[in-house]
Amino acid sequence: MREAFEERRPLRIGLLTHSVNPRGGVVHTIELAHALHDAGHDVTVMAPATPGQRFFRPVRCATQLVPVGGTPHDMVEMVGGRIEAFTTHLSALVEAKPFDVLHTHDPIGGNALANLQDEGLIDGFVRTVHHLEVFASPQLMFWQARGFRRARQVFCVSRLWQDILGRQHGVDASEVSNGVDSERFGSVPQSADAALALRLGVRTGAPVVLAVGGVEQRKNTLRLLEAFIVLRERRPGAQLVIAGGASLLDHAQYTRAFKALAEASGLSIGRNQSVVLTGPLEDADMPGLYRLADVVAMPSLNEGFGLVVLEALASGVPVVVSRIAPFTEYLADADCEWADPEQSQSIADAIDRALNSRDPTAIARSAARLSARFSWAASADRHAMLYRQGLSRAATPAMQSAKEIFMPVMHFNVRWPDHSETRCYSPSLVVEDFLAVGQSYPLPDFLQRSRDALGIASERVRVKYGFACSQAMDQLAEIEHIATRFDAQPDAQVTVTAFD
Repeated sequence: MREAFEERRPLRIGLLTHSVNPRGGVVHTIELAHALHDAGHDVTVMAPATPGQRFFRPVRCATQLVPVGGTPHDMVEMVGGRIEAFTTHLSALVEAKPFDVLHTHDPIGGNALANLQDEGLIDGFVRTVHHLEVFASPQLMFWQARGFRRARQVFCVSRLWQDILGRQHGVDASEVSNGVDSERFGSVPQSADAALALRLGVRTGAPVVLAVGGVEQRKNTLRLLEAFIVLRERRPGAQLVIAGGASLLDHAQYTRAFKALAEASGLSIGRNQSVVLTGPLEDADMPGLYRLADVVAMPSLNEGFGLVVLEALASGVPVVVSRIAPFTEYLADADCEWADPEQSQSIADAIDRALNSRDPTAIARSAARLSARFSWAASADRHAMLYRQGLSRAATPAMQSAKEIFMPVMHFNVRWPDHSETRCYSPSLVVEDFLAVGQSYPLPDFLQRSRDALGIASERVRVKYGFACSQAMDQLAEIEHIATRFDAQPDAQVTVTAFD
């Protein structure tokens, strides 16, 4: 990555994703890889994989599967193990194969690339943030933040997350787009559709409500089930089909609650039953499954973008979505039925409206407009432009001396409620405007002051040198990580002991 950058030659790009399974971020990575490959770039897609695993769909460019194994005890052990595996694999790979761009779509790859950056093996990396999770584990929260704060460039697939990163984390992110393969998804029935319905136990002739992504709290699947129970009072033959569910996160407790509610409501789960949980499906099944649906429901509480919506409309199926961003950024009233994701009655009413007013011509118009706006080729072009901008900035003298930022660096020492002390870094004296030596602050107040001060300090670096200060963001991540130790202490105080 340290070779001289030539502005117009094809780029050597490594794309990292967290899994080989069909999740939204993985789909985005593979489709982006194909579009970049078709545009003439040298692309390699990398993902962790257990023995025998492979990507859920064929990949047209080079791939690297990072070996992971064993059965981790918990999420922290699993994520930590994958970060370590990625770090080891990439350390050898970047020595053997030069990349212009290393671009990750998740915290696992982000932390591995940050490790390589710390070791001097790479000069920087790119991170796309699709959405952020809220984890109970402080370690997972630390890894999530480090995975984008250390990046040279950060991208988002919606203005929602672009704004959140700017407001809450001081990160200046660029918006990039998703896409939809309108040749793969279509409304014309195929001969294999009937066999797929028979194999999965999807009823034909009954209203079929399809949800994609498995049973997850973020997908609001429990409230969707509540809405389906209400819908069944009007449409007794209706069937709820929930497809997918391959996830690294643990949704077992939420799934138990889902099944308990179904049982309490007299709904059977299984093939040809009122509720069908397909589990992970072959990629080739998805276009036909969309066509078997009468409506696709996506009443999510938190989404990065919602690729399912584009795929459903391209398949000629009406959609029900939450009236929240990012959906409100790109969908018009004519494209969908809106629902309040907090109200099961609202979701049920929206599904009923979609079933009653299904208009193939209107759906086709929406699909055509959205597919023209969101194409993978256009997304690849924008990515290539942003990559080149980042590489050009990296080649400037200011970036080459990034580790020697000539600003009035200062440190501030703080004493935590357990009397341990931390010496904290800031690339700017602005900290003195927010904190005072000898002053004690309630923990939430200290955290907000630290966020404000270090966010402004990082922005001052960006204005002067063209890039945010990753050291300031790392320092903030460390402060927030330490602070979680005192969450159970409502009166916790932090004292500033010195400036130097």
